[in-house]
Amino acid sequence: MTNKNAIWLAIFLAGFLFLSWRAVQFEAGAVYVKPSAGTAEYEEVPFLLREEAGSEFSWPRTMGVWLAAALTFAIFSFLFGDNVVYKIAESIFVGASAAYAMVVAFWSAFVGLLVGRLTPDIARMTFMPGSKQETDLWFLIPLALGILMLWRLMPTGKWVARWPLAFFIAVFAGLRLVVHFQSDFIVQIQSTILPLIVFAADGSLDIKTSLWNMTMVFGTLACLTYFFFSLEHTGIVGGISKVGIYLLMITFGVGFALTVMSRYSLLIGRMNFLLKDWLHIGIEM
Repeated sequence: MTNKNAIWLAIFLAGFLFLSWRAVQFEAGAVYVKPSAGTAEYEEVPFLLREEAGSEFSWPRTMGVWLAAALTFAIFSFLFGDNVVYKIAESIFVGASAAYAMVVAFWSAFVGLLVGRLTPDIARMTFMPGSKQETDLWFLIPLALGILMLWRLMPTGKWVARWPLAFFIAVFAGLRLVVHFQSDFIVQIQSTILPLIVFAADGSLDIKTSLWNMTMVFGTLACLTYFFFSLEHTGIVGGISKVGIYLLMITFGVGFALTVMSRYSLLIGRMNFLLKDWLHIGIEM
């Protein structure tokens, strides 16, 4: 065994002993619930109030916390290299996400829209009691398209599925084109058309807003100059384009920093779960 492996083994053993001691002494992962007033459901009780009358230990929720903690450590094991434990946790996450998305799509699209609009009476008697939807035969069109898409599973005539697939791709591309044109083109142009000289309500010069608007307009023109290749980038044009390069690098750096911060927020959330919800560290006993 190398020195590096021995050090990691010692760290893991120390961590295992600490977690075992914490689990025995402070009921790690324990969740208590009490009946919700007026309903047949149960609501979670804060760990500090677990001794209150009516509170009871919940085995299912406690097992859920322990399972979440185990999967979190399994994902963190990737820090030491790709391994079987990480692959199992990754497969569980992907499979659970796909299954959840499929169930949500089934109940919201197939049951909520198709069954609810084509056979509202049957939907009210089975899946959607109290629904007020009326019959809408226009939903026969998406039903037919859906059947044609499933035709790919048939042994012959698989080419039929290409027609509804092409239709959905074209419609989605057209809708997204309008959205992106509005958000990435028109809105950005509107945000750049700014007054260079701004006056406050009392008639005085608003220096801060004026300088900000000038910076925005100049920065936008400098970035556009960098991508303008009809003129040689020398002299004044070259200097402005170089400023545009610096501004673009700053923008990319800020975007990358925001991505890193979002990842850190996820890490902080998992650490908060492990320390408070699982180990009850930082909670007065």
